[in-house]
Amino acid sequence: MLSIADIHRRLTALGANEAHVGRVLRHWVQARPLSEGRRQLEHYLPLAVRQALPALMDELHGLATLVERHPGEDGSARLLVKLTDGQTVESVLLPRDGLCVSSQVGCAVGCRFCMTGKDGLLRQVTSAEIVAQVALARRERAVKKVVFMGMGEPSHNLDAVMEAIELLGLQGNIGHKNLVFSTVGDPRAFERLAAGPVKPALALSLHTTKAALRRELLPRAPRLTPGEIVEAGERYARESGYPIQYQWTLIEGVNDGEDELDGIVGLLKGKYGVLNMIPYNSVPELPYARPDWDKARDIARRLHQRGVLTKLRDSAGQDVDGGCGQLRARSLDTPPLPMRAARRAIPIAPAG
Repeated sequence: MLSIADIHRRLTALGANEAHVGRVLRHWVQARPLSEGRRQLEHYLPLAVRQALPALMDELHGLATLVERHPGEDGSARLLVKLTDGQTVESVLLPRDGLCVSSQVGCAVGCRFCMTGKDGLLRQVTSAEIVAQVALARRERAVKKVVFMGMGEPSHNLDAVMEAIELLGLQGNIGHKNLVFSTVGDPRAFERLAAGPVKPALALSLHTTKAALRRELLPRAPRLTPGEIVEAGERYARESGYPIQYQWTLIEGVNDGEDELDGIVGLLKGKYGVLNMIPYNSVPELPYARPDWDKARDIARRLHQRGVLTKLRDSAGQDVDGGCGQLRARSLDTPPLPMRAARRAIPIAPAG
């Protein structure tokens, strides 16, 4: 499986220096023609590098290929992406030039309300495969923000994710605060994020203020309490200068009660962060329900009034039932897609 470090080594072996490697990687991740630039390739790159480039670029473009595109009415599009070994992951083109990428095939955390972790972790996604999702998306439309909130737990694939973040931040023309590392709260991530040349913004999956309920909902997450997670987040927020994005999947009858609202105020009031409240994206196979939108809006309003900056967000692609893990699960099943999703699924014919 190809990593960004492997690409560096191969180009260096052909006689490329750091500037040469940077140009090749920059044009790949930005989906720009190699001929574009102030200096022509023959005046810049060594002959051996130029001769190897066509095959290398074909290989890089083949790291992630589009299988299906599910456009949503909100301007989003859920993408089913095939990797070189035939495994599939999901990427999501978000409104306002964002992209959500996957860092694992499957997930080991096993969140009870998520389809991705239903079958556990199948394999890690390499740093090059992560970046390839961005390059693929940029051939569809502009990408100015990348969030690591797709399939997988980024802190469980930390080396690859940080290698991808470094390339995206240094060569990918994406502002560091527009690279968002999402985690359930792994201590290794808190230590690592502040140490690199690119310090991404941080999103923490909170979902509840109750330690016991959190252990039930996120059975294999690190055993940090919600309070300890917020403390670690506050330290990183002050260190990086970016507010923490606390993620709260709002589930009917599970974490939408008055006791949770009181707990949120106790934990987050006065903290350098924002609470992103996202009504649950219903999955027929799972026993959880999406709350009424008016109820969710009232909860967000009341939290805001009590001093917690709260943004009510809708999961992209609700109209195509595209919750994370669902597209991949359907692609592996023999029954046809539900009618509502099948109407919008656009299969992509193989090239040639």
